[in-house]
Amino acid sequence: MVTDEMLEKYDMTIGIECHVQLATATKLFSGADNDAREREPNSVVSPIDYGLPGMLPVLNREAVTLAIKAGKALNAEIAHVSRFDRKHYFYPDLPKGYQTTQMYNPIILEGYIDIPLSDSIARVRIHHAHMEEDAGKLTHYADYSLVDLNRAGTPLIEIVSEPDMHSAQEAKAYATELYRLMTYAGVTRGDLYHGNMRFDVNISIAPKGATELGKRAEVKNLNSFRSVEKAAEYEFRRQVELVEKGERVVQETRGWDDAKQKTTSQRSKEDAQDYRYMPDADIPPIVLTAEEITEIQATLPLLPPVYRAKWASLGLDRSVVDSLLSNQAYAMMVSAVQDEAGDETATRVAHWFASALGATDDGSSTDISALSRTSLVELSAMVAANELSSTAAKDVFIELTTSSDSPRAIAERRNLLQVSDESAIAAIVDEVLADPASQQSLQDIRDGKDKAIGYLVGQIMKKSQGKANPALAQKLIRDRL
Repeated sequence: MVTDEMLEKYDMTIGIECHVQLATATKLFSGADNDAREREPNSVVSPIDYGLPGMLPVLNREAVTLAIKAGKALNAEIAHVSRFDRKHYFYPDLPKGYQTTQMYNPIILEGYIDIPLSDSIARVRIHHAHMEEDAGKLTHYADYSLVDLNRAGTPLIEIVSEPDMHSAQEAKAYATELYRLMTYAGVTRGDLYHGNMRFDVNISIAPKGATELGKRAEVKNLNSFRSVEKAAEYEFRRQVELVEKGERVVQETRGWDDAKQKTTSQRSKEDAQDYRYMPDADIPPIVLTAEEITEIQATLPLLPPVYRAKWASLGLDRSVVDSLLSNQAYAMMVSAVQDEAGDETATRVAHWFASALGATDDGSSTDISALSRTSLVELSAMVAANELSSTAAKDVFIELTTSSDSPRAIAERRNLLQVSDESAIAAIVDEVLADPASQQSLQDIRDGKDKAIGYLVGQIMKKSQGKANPALAQKLIRDRL
């Protein structure tokens, strides 16, 4: 059994390769539909994807455009000349016998992304990112396997990080931030369930202070941020246990069993396979000018780091910022409110989004297409004017996501408007204070037990059916004391 003392003796090093499916209408070299979700097996494939003799691939220009945008999101330089190569291997889901990729001249060069951690910012360097086509998919059964080539030819960029991460939490934060960058930039549809982004996590351990990295295990095809974190945690403990028992870590490819929360060996990678790379003579080099690159990258919307900097003046907790960034539409709306109505209104709206809509680990979130910036500004003004309590405002906000009514119309229909008429509230305050049941609370307040005022305010809210302004009610109670 691995103890905490054993784990403390070792450092973990992590590098991640991420395959990002590009959100093009058609495949990388053919006119076949690039969205195979929920489609019948082998139904969106062309002769080019099958690799039939005589077929000539034609490069999808939109895939190049999206790769250029991805480079901007990765703070990376774009190569003015990049080339495709053939990577030869034989597998049932690759009928051509080779994969078209960029081995020697990738389109995206060195870059970096900054990942927010709980108490700091960590920089992860990007070695490069290259364009390539995806292979098909094998589904394995007890004694046979089925081949589905719908995915064959799907345009990808493979983003290769440097081994700059040293904890499972950093790996999860990197995967999360990379997902946000690629989806905000419009590079990918971001459907993790259908494998639009897949993470291969390379993990090794070494004694603290060692100058050389240990043998690495590669955990393949992880498609959630949580699985990236849990696989790294498991591998760290597994490798430490092997070394502590005097055994050695084998360089290999491993799979992640989400049900059992463990990795399992798939195949050894002790010797590098000879893929016999050679230039692809059918595809001309990609030649880009500086003007073309600048023009394409100028079309990017605001990315997460820009939103974080813009919201620094709002004083938001990191959890609120993460909730907003979980959906690009949330971030855009809060940013638009900030531009129109200022920081105070934007802060209020930001908290409504975080508390009422929240975020999920897989990137799914509430549709807010019915929400308008004007309605949010109006709702905030009603709160500032003490017309709505914070609880009532949140209820109105939630209804605004599905209703075309104005905030005031919703509040009136649901009888949520707050009474701030001092004379009307004063009558209720006097009634509550005269009630024998309130006398003990009044004495407690006189004795310095200030929390007792909460009971009295609660009684006033009850008698007013929740309409009394609680701050005004509390002020009137203190005035009478």
